[in-house]
Amino acid sequence: MTAGESERGSAMVEFLGVALILLIPLVYLVVTLGRVQAGAFAAEGAAREAVRAMVTAESSSAGAVRAEAAVGIALADQGFARDRGVLSLECSASPCLTPGATVGAVVLVEVPLPLLPDAVRGWAPLSVPVEAARAGTVDRYSEVRP
Repeated sequence: MTAGESERGSAMVEFLGVALILLIPLVYLVVTLGRVQAGAFAAEGAAREAVRAMVTAESSSAGAVRAEAAVGIALADQGFARDRGVLSLECSASPCLTPGATVGAVVLVEVPLPLLPDAVRGWAPLSVPVEAARAGTVDRYSEVRP
């Protein structure tokens, strides 16, 4: 057996080894960036719909309930559980639905890093926080709603 025959096929093995070492982190990065982008879409949509639900409601309490429901729908639309998002509503006037008042919504979504077991999540925070804020104005020609 000559030296050339003993090396036969080793280039293919080396290529597969290097490809796996480079390909696995690249695929993980793409999957992770996809989930973070989905979190950004969920946060932005949830904030927009929460403000819309609040300013069109009959009362501030009904608006808050509708805003929470809108956040839940927006998160579910992107594949996140409702407990992954936190809604914070702010009003520039009291009562909140005073004509011309500004209503703001801030939604924070915790995007967990994919493919990691729950045991690892207990050791360190393994999520990416994504936040979106929106503001809307209550119709100036409406009446004051409690």
